[in-house]
Amino acid sequence: MPDRPVRRALVVRGGWEGHCPVEATERFIPFLGEQGFAVEVHEDPGVYAKAETMAGTDLVLQCFTQGELTAEQVAGLVEAVRGGTGLAGWHGGIVDSFRDATDYQHMTGGQWVAHPGDFVDYTVEVVPARADHPIVRGLGTWSLHTEQYWCLTDTLNDVLATSRFTATPDTPWREDVVVPAVWTRHWGNGRVFVSTIGHKLDDLDHPDVRTLTERGLLWASR
Repeated sequence: MPDRPVRRALVVRGGWEGHCPVEATERFIPFLGEQGFAVEVHEDPGVYAKAETMAGTDLVLQCFTQGELTAEQVAGLVEAVRGGTGLAGWHGGIVDSFRDATDYQHMTGGQWVAHPGDFVDYTVEVVPARADHPIVRGLGTWSLHTEQYWCLTDTLNDVLATSRFTATPDTPWREDVVVPAVWTRHWGNGRVFVSTIGHKLDDLDHPDVRTLTERGLLWASR
């Protein structure tokens, strides 16, 4: 039998060091290799402007908090995803990236705006109607002590898991708010996977978080 074609994954990491972009992505690079990906690591987003490279990429794992993109880099990434390249990431590395790049935010379907209380105890719950989705199948509810992201999102997202912000006499919001914690999105021919979990390396080592993140990488890939 002929060998299966090797899939190509780009790991694009950097930006704010508080999210440990190198250490965090190193947790998943061996997994991608085991799944048959040839992995190429970039410490800046300049590769997004290289059309030929991007067109031949099956998956972009991005962990790049804040930072800036040139117009060419934004267009290159957006066009690659529209053409079928997958985009996946977690926490600020994907939904607090490139704050001035509205085309990027349009594609990812969300933007971080707050993590009230900083480190808090909260629960992540799989949306019951999406419990059979391959990313969250077999998962249920789990608890974390870390940053809980409040993101602005849109209704094109397929929300797989949520968390709840509880209203108290001291909060400016007056009712409990349920927010997306994990979602997917189709953009053109490409797939986007977003998990808001992963401020600390320990978060990514939580068994359920590790499972959904690995599954999300595979789901997003071309």
